[in-house]
Amino acid sequence: MASDFAASVILDTALSVSGLTDYLRLLLEHDEQLRQVWVTGEVSSANNHRSGLFFTLQDPDGTAAIKCVVWNSQVPKLAQLPIAGEQLIVLGSIRLYPQRGEYQLSVWQALPAGAGLQALRYQQLKNRLLAEGLFDPQRKRQIPIHPQTIAVVTSPTAAAWGDIQKTLKHRYPGLHVLFSPATVQGEQAPESIVRAIARVEKDGRAQVLILSRGGGAVEELACFNDERVVRAVAECSIPVVTGIGHQRDESLVDLVADVCVHTPTAAAEMVVPSLAELYTQHRQRVAALHEVLLNSQTSAENQLQTLRNRLRNLRLDRHLQQEAQKLTWQRQQLLQLMLGRSQQAKQHLELLRQKLISLDPKAVLQRGYAVVRQENGAIARNAIQLTVDQELLIQLAQGEVKVKVIEVKNSAQQTGNGQT
Repeated sequence: MASDFAASVILDTALSVSGLTDYLRLLLEHDEQLRQVWVTGEVSSANNHRSGLFFTLQDPDGTAAIKCVVWNSQVPKLAQLPIAGEQLIVLGSIRLYPQRGEYQLSVWQALPAGAGLQALRYQQLKNRLLAEGLFDPQRKRQIPIHPQTIAVVTSPTAAAWGDIQKTLKHRYPGLHVLFSPATVQGEQAPESIVRAIARVEKDGRAQVLILSRGGGAVEELACFNDERVVRAVAECSIPVVTGIGHQRDESLVDLVADVCVHTPTAAAEMVVPSLAELYTQHRQRVAALHEVLLNSQTSAENQLQTLRNRLRNLRLDRHLQQEAQKLTWQRQQLLQLMLGRSQQAKQHLELLRQKLISLDPKAVLQRGYAVVRQENGAIARNAIQLTVDQELLIQLAQGEVKVKVIEVKNSAQQTGNGQT
């Protein structure tokens, strides 16, 4: 019974060869890491076939190997053809073939493993830093026009340091230069350069920094493609100028720096102006200013002379003389008019005075007339207004008399009786 049960369980759970192979194929071909994988190794054999190029890639010590294929459509795109005995780095995906129960690498690209691997790493890091925006032109800072303190990071034994000192002294004597020594070649170089930049920032006096080296082979300049150095330059608080030799290809540090030139001497020339050139430019500006002032003065004098000529042609002195004569004549006319009107006013005043004299009551009294007033001060003009025994005041030319009415005669009675 037990053996029958075990046999039935095994039959129910056992996989066919194709089932196991399909399971393994799914595991391999759907793994994200294996769908695009870089593999480096030595080509042990290579055979051309009508469908493609088949070769085997193995570790140099022969401990492991993998079969590879490049289909005919992909062969022209390879940067390096597989040749037995050469080191390669290949890009491909894992494929499993059920008929043979074997897996192999389907290759899309092949590069030399030495310089090719370095170029691949360079490109991958460059793409990542580019995506972060470290190479954006908007991040670039302006170099100070007249810096008073400059920091230099390079090797103390390198010719670059001597070239920089010589150039700075020639172009801008008296400039304060801070030297922060660093190793610029080898495995220790990246950390050494990062520490040198940190020292400059901690000091705080420098206004611009030169990172330099006097050229060299590609492998000698590898430190300037190191991510640590690139980020140190990108995060530096002051502008950075790089002058890393005569290599035609730019390093990642060149791409992230604020200014990139090809030599240490060019870097020194970039950070400071030439005092001799500045003096020449100053003299040229002074001469140009003098010429402008001279031309302006000449133009002003010509304009003044033109105005003088116009003024002379206008003969203003004659016009002034004529106007003065006209004013004198008008003044005489005004005086005559005023004298005539004054005389007329005096005559009219005398006439009014005579009339006033003639109308003066006192003058009438002087001729023998008198003014009769009642007790209330009113002038008596009609006899009928008076009564017998009424007292009156008579004003004479000299003095007054008081009288009493003893008889009243009006004009009607006088006419009828013949009395006044």
